Amino acid sequence: MKSSEALKLVGGLSKPSKMPGWAYGIPAAECKTGKKLQNVEGSTCYGCYALKGCYVFKVVQEAQYRRLASIKHPHWVRAMVHLLQSKKSKYFRWHDSGDVQDLKHLAKIFKVASLTPDVKHWMPTREAWVKPYLKYAPSNLVIRFSMPMVDQPASNAWTHTSTVVTSGRTCPAPDQGNSCRDCRQCWDVKVKNIAYGQH
Repeated sequence: MKSSEALKLVGGLSKPSKMPGWAYGIPAAECKTGKKLQNVEGSTCYGCYALKGCYVFKVVQEAQYRRLASIKHPHWVRAMVHLLQSKKSKYFRWHDSGDVQDLKHLAKIFKVASLTPDVKHWMPTREAWVKPYLKYAPSNLVIRFSMPMVDQPASNAWTHTSTVVTSGRTCPAPDQGNSCRDCRQCWDVKVKNIAYGQH
């Protein structure tokens, strides 16, 4: 498979300016749990960043919906693996916009991660149904359950979490030009919880 074919099949990758590697974004409007939280004041999805700004541009929305549709393609895993290997990036984020859709989608993400062992994968999610399947995740994939409410304590039921707080954040990005720079906490299996400052 050529890189051009792989890019066309998966709908392209995204490149968040603040992060050290590539990402894969699908429409935030199609989040299963997030869609319910978007109208709940005090939730971490209220005023979702992926539903405003550049994310709402027609070209971005079209690309995200192409990616969403491509997940069902029988060669999606192969195409994703090819792209990650060709990019030679050591870090990858799943869903800078959107969230895992269903068990088949999750299984494909597991497969992509297992076939790219030299890449550290990070997948934040608000989908609690994922928890029983964590034991099947490859060791180079960190799945962080995103607590649904602002200032909600991290759940001890998950091995890795992220929280949104009004004070006491541990994410350094706001202090360094809204960039990760040399921070890799989100991908680090030794870091149980990341506390992001409320936007």
